[in-house]
Amino acid sequence: MTFVRIGGVPHHIRVEGTGPACLLSVGLGMAWFDWDPVVPLLAPYRTIVRFDRPGLGLSGHARAWPTLTGEAERIARVLDAAGVGTPATVVGHSLAGFHCEAFARLYPERTAGLVLVDTAVEENPRPRAAPALRDAATRACGTLLAGAGLPRAVGPLLRRTAVRAGRRGGGDPAPAGLVRRAYSTSRFLRAVLAENARYRDQAVELASLRQWLPLDARVTVLAAHTGGSRRWLERQERLAERLGGTFRVSAPAGHLVMLDRPRDVAGAVLDTGTSPPLADEDEGRAREA
Repeated sequence: MTFVRIGGVPHHIRVEGTGPACLLSVGLGMAWFDWDPVVPLLAPYRTIVRFDRPGLGLSGHARAWPTLTGEAERIARVLDAAGVGTPATVVGHSLAGFHCEAFARLYPERTAGLVLVDTAVEENPRPRAAPALRDAATRACGTLLAGAGLPRAVGPLLRRTAVRAGRRGGGDPAPAGLVRRAYSTSRFLRAVLAENARYRDQAVELASLRQWLPLDARVTVLAAHTGGSRRWLERQERLAERLGGTFRVSAPAGHLVMLDRPRDVAGAVLDTGTSPPLADEDEGRAREA
């Protein structure tokens, strides 16, 4: 574990394993430890970089509103700080799929592959109305809720509830101490509100990047499927076609694929290179961890 300053904010970074570089980026409101089941499967073949965005996990308070180009630059600076070689395979879950695709387009020489894990999809995003007013409302909401002590009172409980809802089955495997440390703070609350408020802005930014910057990296889109409606799978498959990538389905799995089907995630990453296939015992060790 290490902390480095990026843009004046202390960022929590973890580097593990050996081999070509692989960066794992979590979705909205999540922390580095949400990739724990995947790490043992990748560590023999990849140098794994995990990090927390400002306000999340163990990283410091955010100093600015999140932007797509800013998040792509953050990935580049995290890789620099980790001291790993590039090009790297970048793996983005949910909202972080936007960030990783932007990185692949803006830094093609640093990208070996792109894996999108049940990624956010917005086909025709439109700019927000009255962005300044919405930002002010988000800031005021964060101040009010933090002042009322909401993060300490219910932050860990909301985390546990969200994880159960995002899985096909099972609870939250994260240690209670880490959950309290990461989810009982006002910095976490403010970061989640800010990322949620700027979601559409980042989708609009990505739509613009797609018009003028090509995507040269190998792409895999890994979608979760619980056996219900196919609408989500169809949207993910169309995204894979648009990006010229491979489409895979992880089933049965909830949105938190890395917890439900870590072997599927690791397999998608390893297939961007020449690493040997995973053995069944590797998945067993990951689940035990």
